[in-house]
Formats: sequence, C-alpha cells, structure tokens
Amino acid sequence: MIDAGLERKILDLAARYPRREAALLPVLSLLQSLTRGPLLQEDLAAAARLLGVSLAGAFGVRTFYSLYHDRPVGTHHLQVDTSVPGWLAGAKETLRAFEAGLGIQAGGTTPDGLFSLEEVEDLGSSDTAPIVRVAGRLCERVTPERAGVLLDALRSGRVAAWPADRRIVSECGILLGRAARGEPVGLAAYVRDGGYRALAKARSMSPEAIVAEVKASRLRGRGGAGFPAGLKWEVALAASAPVTVVCNADEGEPGTFKDRVLMEGDPHLLIEGLAIAARALGAERGYIYIRGEFDRAAGLLETALAEARAAGWLGAGERVFDLLVHRGAGAYICGEETALLESLEGKRGQPRLRPPYPAERGLFGGPTVVHNVETLACLPFIVGKGAEAFRAIGSADNYGPKIYCVSGRVARPGVYEMPMGVGLEDLIDLAGGATGRMKAVLVGGASSAILTAAEAAGLKLDFDSCRRRGTMLGSGAVVVLDESVSIPALAERTMAFFARESCGACVPCREGSDAVGRLLRRLARGEGTAGDLNLAAALCSGIGGTTLCPLGDAFATAVGSMLAKFRPEFEAGLAGPVTSTPQPA
Repeated sequence: MIDAGLERKILDLAARYPRREAALLPVLSLLQSLTRGPLLQEDLAAAARLLGVSLAGAFGVRTFYSLYHDRPVGTHHLQVDTSVPGWLAGAKETLRAFEAGLGIQAGGTTPDGLFSLEEVEDLGSSDTAPIVRVAGRLCERVTPERAGVLLDALRSGRVAAWPADRRIVSECGILLGRAARGEPVGLAAYVRDGGYRALAKARSMSPEAIVAEVKASRLRGRGGAGFPAGLKWEVALAASAPVTVVCNADEGEPGTFKDRVLMEGDPHLLIEGLAIAARALGAERGYIYIRGEFDRAAGLLETALAEARAAGWLGAGERVFDLLVHRGAGAYICGEETALLESLEGKRGQPRLRPPYPAERGLFGGPTVVHNVETLACLPFIVGKGAEAFRAIGSADNYGPKIYCVSGRVARPGVYEMPMGVGLEDLIDLAGGATGRMKAVLVGGASSAILTAAEAAGLKLDFDSCRRRGTMLGSGAVVVLDESVSIPALAERTMAFFARESCGACVPCREGSDAVGRLLRRLARGEGTAGDLNLAAALCSGIGGTTLCPLGDAFATAVGSMLAKFRPEFEAGLAGPVTSTPQPA
C-alpha cells in the first residue's frame, strides 16, 4: 500500500514535469522497485489518483511496456538478449545453458524464488554479446560455458556487474576520443580537455548565429533518417510557442550500441550539445529520454548533470536551461520520435499521425526538436571549431564524423568513429575482417535491406551511397554475415523481433508482422511450402508504405529483401516442390 512517505515521493516526481501525468512511467518504475511482482491494483489506482490519470489509462501504460512485470520474478531476474547480433554470437545457446542450470524454461521462476529467466530483445551491447541483464546490471560475453559461473557468482552474492572490454576506435577524435580512454569522463577531466568552451562561445553568440553555423555545417541527423538538423531548427523557431529540446537516447535497433557508449564514456559531451541547442532555440527545458534498460548510463548522466549544475553550465545564464533524465520502460517503438513524445507525456508509446511534425507541435503541444545522442554530440565541435572544419570531414553532403557499430561475424566487433563515407571494406578490415567468407551485410541494423557480398563491394558508408545501393545507412549499425549464417533463420529471428515490438496501433503492422512471422517460422524449420514462401513475399511487398510509422516498412524491407535475394536458400528448405509463381517486384 502507498503510505504517506511514498505518496510524498510520487508527488516529488510529478513536480519535476510541467504536467503531473507525465511522471507516470517513473512512478510505476518506483512502485515496481519495491516488489518483485506485478503492481498491486490498489497501488496502481492510488498512483493514478495522485497523478490525475484514469485507472484504465494507468493500466494501459503498465501493460504496454515490457519492463513492467506481469508475473512474480525471482530475486535474480535474468534477461538474455537473443536479438539478431546476440543470436549470431550464440545467445540462444546461452539461454539453453541457463535453462539447464536452473531447471526452468524461459519465462519461469525457480521453486525457491531465487532465479527467474526471460528471453528479451536487444540490450544495446551487440559487440559484447551474449548479454545478460540482472537486476539492472549488464553482464557481457556470457557464453554458454560462463553461464554456470555467473549463476554461482549470483548465488554467492559476488556479482555487481560483469563488463567486457569494448573495442573503441576514434580516428577523428571528436566523438569517441575521451570515451576510448575506458572510464567515464567527469567534469574536471572534460573541462581540462576543452569541454564547455563551445557552450561558453555559444553564450556569446546570438541564437541566429548558432543556427546559421549549424545550417552551414550541413549536419544531418545521426538517428537514421539523415534529415538536416538546421532545417529542423528553423521549423521549430517559426512557431510562436517556446521550444523544447529532447534527446532520443532510446537506442533499441539490433546492431546499434553507439549512443550507450557515448553516454557512459563521455556524458558531458551530450549535455554540452543539448545546452548549445537550447541556446540556439531559446529553450528553457530539455529532456533526455533514455532506454529503461540503460541503468548505468542513466546514473552517469544524473551525476554529470549535477556536476554541470554546480559549475553553472545548467540552470544559470540569461535563459535558465535545465535537463531531466526520463527513463523509458522497454519499448523499441519509442525510438520513433512521436512515440517517444507520447511516452514522455506518460502515455503508451504509440506513434502519432504526421503532420504535424514534432518541430511544429510536439511535446505537450509545443514545438519540439528531437535529436539523437550522436547528433547532439556533434554540436560542440561545430560551434567550437566552425562549420568549415566540420565540412572538411566526410564526403560530399555527408559531412562530419560518424560512429559505426560493427558486430556479427567479425574478429574485433566494436564502435569505430570514422569520417562519414568510410569504405565498408576498410571498416570491416579495421574490425579484424570477417571470420569467414562474407555472405551478406546489414549496414543499417535489423531495419535495413540486406546486401549480398557482391552488392556491398565498394560501398561508401554514407546516407546517399547506401540509398543508391537500395539500402539505408540508418544509425550505422553494420552487422556482418558469413557463409555459416542461414538466411531463413536470420529472417525468422528478425521477424520475431519486429512482431514482438509492434505497438499494435495499425492493422498492417500488427497483423502483418504476426502473419509473416508464422510463415517464416515454418520456412526456417523446413516445414514451409512454396505457397508459404510466396505469401510471405507478397505480404512484405504489400505492407510497405501502409503503416502508421516506419516499423512496418522496416520489417517489410528487411525481410522482403532476404526473401528476394536469397530465394534459392529458402527454396532449398521447402517441404514441397518449388513453384514457378511469379514474385512481387
């Protein structure tokens, strides 16, 4: 039951937001932290009353997000990431090892209540897979052989975290230079290295001059779409209401883990970028919407924010600007900016119809500029060194440094900061080369159209070059596939992710993802027919462009390209004869 002390905490959380209902997610997370099972109905009702939310609305939010339990869990709740990069690294085998070691299946709890086990999607560390999350701690490179060691350590209370060495290469030295040192950079070290000089310079500039510099830099958003940042700012500034800045740190695309590395290694770089954007846009309030699974990054950001406030970099100046870290609760769809804003307002994270776009009418109905972590991290260099210096890096109309995540079948997976437009072969060579003969590659994570090895030859990794090859750069999540990878199995695993993460708001995505997923499971198991193969391809062809947000396009493009380019491999596993039925273009 919610007592007077807990009620005070709930009201304190609500006071941090312009509207108290926006505190629903952090309040639900607070209440769940006090129990190992589902929230009690009376507690949910009391929280809803305090926040001015209907009980039905609060229940709808609780059931939407995957981090809210729907059953009791153990003292040690093990979450094993089996998304595509984890699957490639043997995460399914790790899951089986835990099942054998605990004597339970995924979704179960041991009779003594000490352990529970769950299969989850993408924990944002594809280069150190297999990954296991335990009570907010990430344990990395948990191979099947190490699963028993981890269980023994948990039983003895000896595990605080189980990190793995990460390969961080920073050729440009702009975004990952400090993070590559291996320890989180605090305020003193950040300032010694020139940190916050760009913000000091921005405070001496007019907002118009900052906007002009960013426009001149030709910075394109690093979240996937590549939309020019300066143009987004101009749209927001054209509105009459105050602008809000929001950082999209809900990094959930399988194969992407750069934003987590930036936040954990150099949190002040993100804070400085946000403060510069706020100065340009006249914003007094900003939010960092961070994945609920990123416990360590969220804690480091809170510490860095306190340091920045104490030093006068936040909450001071002619326009008082401050930031709030808002934690999500487990929903891939919240990486889509309008779904993120819905979630930030305390609702189910379901995308909005566009237009209007967030820059016109976003958070709480006001103009809102949403950028991802890497985009904002570019701003201190642009303001500090100038647009011309930024454009001196990269390729035509694809300027500046870019962080590429490399995982899958390579010798040295990791994060690589290179000039935008680096050659794919050069990047794979930096990662130690493919572990076998390269069969195919995903250059934009699980959402991108697959490229065969022949199609990928000579590819430059920038937005425009990838588009001309029929795929997308996205966030720069390069997943290498060698000849040992089964494309039907890859397609089934990819579709399982998207079917699970569909928000359910529109029929083509909700029903289509489930239908394609069932067909691919049959095909991957060698039980499918030619009719199943044709129907899966036809569904992918028909779903594209019909959904509320890009999630439907993502799986239709990704899986559709696998079905088209590797059809003989699918046909080889058919249970019946191959048909000559023509396929959709």
